[in-house]
Amino acid sequence: MTEPDLAERRAAVDDEAAAEYFGPKFLARLHTRMHRNPVTGFITKIVVTIAGVLMMTAGLIMMVTPGPGIVGLILGLAILSTEWRWADRWLDAARAAAHNAAEKAREMDPAVRRRRLAAVVLLAVAAVLLVSGLLRLFGWPEVAIDGWDWVQGLNGAVPDLPGMDG
Repeated sequence: MTEPDLAERRAAVDDEAAAEYFGPKFLARLHTRMHRNPVTGFITKIVVTIAGVLMMTAGLIMMVTPGPGIVGLILGLAILSTEWRWADRWLDAARAAAHNAAEKAREMDPAVRRRRLAAVVLLAVAAVLLVSGLLRLFGWPEVAIDGWDWVQGLNGAVPDLPGMDG
């Protein structure tokens, strides 16, 4: 087979694989190249899956802690969508839900927005006061040491605190 024929066949395979690719189009060529070999294709799928799941886990954690949880979820789905069709469908749904939430927030009455913001600030202040009151009641160093001892009881591999004799 001549060199031009080989190049044409390789381009045809690349175009065919790119047509099957379901993620962002600018990654189609790299995706095709990585999946040309079964070993690198398998490793790519595993690495992308782990990265996407970790990003989605971070997004879920940020849903209940301060942080852009929705953005983390969408980024995780975008990573997973490079390898999985179901993630691509979920990504479309998540983008639509985020767009709808943004529209709803823009249309919200400013008075309602101010009340909600005041409620969040009030709850945050109450949480800080509650935690500081509990620490004052039970004493800070004792709570930390007792908590560390409890963790050591769960797993013997946890080291002693510096300066503490077992």
